[in-house]
Amino acid sequence: MSPSIPSLWLRPNRERSLKRLHPWVFSGAVAKVDGSPVPGQTVVVRANDGTPFGLGAYSPESQIRARMWTFDAERVVDDAFVAAAITSAAGRRAALLAGDTDSARLVFSEADGVPGLVADRYGDTIVCQFTTAGADAWREVMADALFELPGVACVYERSDADVRDREGLLPRVGLLRGAEPNPDLVAHEAGFRFAVDVTGGHKTGFYLDQRDARRAVEAVATDRRVLNVFSYTGAFSVIAAARGAASVTSIDSSGPALEVAARNAALNGVDIGELTEGDAFTVLRGLRDRAKQYDLICLDPPKLANTEGQLEKASRAYKDLNLLAVKLLAPGGMLMTWSCSGAMGMDLFQKVVAGAALDAKRTVRIVDRLHQPSDHPVPLAFPEAEYLKGLVLVAD
Repeated sequence: MSPSIPSLWLRPNRERSLKRLHPWVFSGAVAKVDGSPVPGQTVVVRANDGTPFGLGAYSPESQIRARMWTFDAERVVDDAFVAAAITSAAGRRAALLAGDTDSARLVFSEADGVPGLVADRYGDTIVCQFTTAGADAWREVMADALFELPGVACVYERSDADVRDREGLLPRVGLLRGAEPNPDLVAHEAGFRFAVDVTGGHKTGFYLDQRDARRAVEAVATDRRVLNVFSYTGAFSVIAAARGAASVTSIDSSGPALEVAARNAALNGVDIGELTEGDAFTVLRGLRDRAKQYDLICLDPPKLANTEGQLEKASRAYKDLNLLAVKLLAPGGMLMTWSCSGAMGMDLFQKVVAGAALDAKRTVRIVDRLHQPSDHPVPLAFPEAEYLKGLVLVAD
């Protein structure tokens, strides 16, 4: 440990989470910081008595004042350290990418020991996001490490998430390494092909975190009347149609997303039926008023709660959506419903959905639970990495 590295000192008795190897140091736990480290600079995180816990990336604008790189204070956080962490994370996805998909999350931020970096691979293209001051400081090193992975032709940055605001960072989008992304790029998954909009799509262009959910839909869609709410680019709709759904209806507020859904249908040689552009709450109420019924409803809204302070409002929205969905279920119908709000745990989500079923006066049973897939791992010491939760429900 170099004596020139600044130290971040904790208040008395605020080291409990670090002893459990949790990677976040909140601003309220900080007593002082030696010197004037710049955003993203490496600091030694110390207990109030001076005991070093390890090395973290400093972020003076964020409520999370430091994110741990390592709990070994004798390590050196340099180019080789950062590159090795990325290479190791990508290596853990090798078996997945050797299977029936060419697309996976290669690096999942703190869950892979690379705080603030998300990197998704689609064939020869990697789309990355730098969401923290620490990741931003190592941006060039990280880009090099990603570009050096076997078979990579393009590394493209989509650092335009709102979370950068909380780090005092401006959005940044553009080519980092290699050739410009292919405008006809597709993700291959279990025999299906899905268009990936690298430059203009949500997040990194496709929702890799719903891989397991897509397989769940595939297993039950045959002969069912399917309603896909918040359908985005229509992956559930394509799979349902390919597996012989009796009918498919897709709802999304984005006309361009529905255009991509139609393209995905063409890519897979299926007819995905009705594409409805509109507000999900309004469209669902209209379907309810017309006494429509469906045998399978997929309800996958965007994140409704970024913080615990937003949970009450988000819970009301989740309840309203699920209440409408449950009312639209045919006897014996199945609802697959998700929350991607990290602030909302599975217990609370289940209670909200249970309240919706009660208000709908329907008996509904949980037959399965859905989670984020293996390339979105959840370290035992960092449960915050588990953000996606889903319920598979069957109504009487």
